[in-house]
Amino acid sequence: MGSKNKLKRFRENETFANVLQPDRDLLATADFSLKGKWKKDFFKNDYQLVLELGCGKGEYTVHLAQNNPKVNYIGIDIKGARFWRGAKTALETGLNNVAFLRTQIELISSCFTKNEVDEIWITFPDPQLKYKRSKHRLTHPDFLKNYKKILKPKGVIHLKTDSEFLFGYTLGMVANQGDILYAHHDIYNNSSSPQVATAIQTFYEKQFLKEGKAITYMQFTL
Repeated sequence: MGSKNKLKRFRENETFANVLQPDRDLLATADFSLKGKWKKDFFKNDYQLVLELGCGKGEYTVHLAQNNPKVNYIGIDIKGARFWRGAKTALETGLNNVAFLRTQIELISSCFTKNEVDEIWITFPDPQLKYKRSKHRLTHPDFLKNYKKILKPKGVIHLKTDSEFLFGYTLGMVANQGDILYAHHDIYNNSSSPQVATAIQTFYEKQFLKEGKAITYMQFTL
């Protein structure tokens, strides 16, 4: 994507009512104004609140919101030029139960309060294969601790990935501090796969399937 396109999208994001972009330095020292108030002040309902972390273009967030109109969804990513597409689609189709938050995942406990979040989706994150980058894996113990702070007791986390490595790594991490509710290393070749895992396919997921890659999926609690 060219720099002109990025700048155009950044400017357009600033006009979108469903995009929130808190200052990073502020979040590092203080809580976001909507922390603990997302349902009351932003969505203005009492529906469940579900996050998609590292939402990319926002495809999954938008599809989940379309399929479940009585659930609130927030796609979170630091790359606003990417989720511009999802935010724009949500506005164009009149989806009132979806928002996008531009921030680093490690700062989410400054954006949400204890027990505020019902579920979390992590879809096709970078597996960060190099050991030096392991702390950036979205299922690293430091991230899991942050998720536990904001999730309701027994709140479900969904991980969907084409990385067998990340799938196995996460199984190991969760074994130490949570419970695996469901796990399979090839959901499209398994008759018992839950529909929630197969009902939505992102652009990249379709590409992975064309290449013959297996898609893994798990549900767990912390």
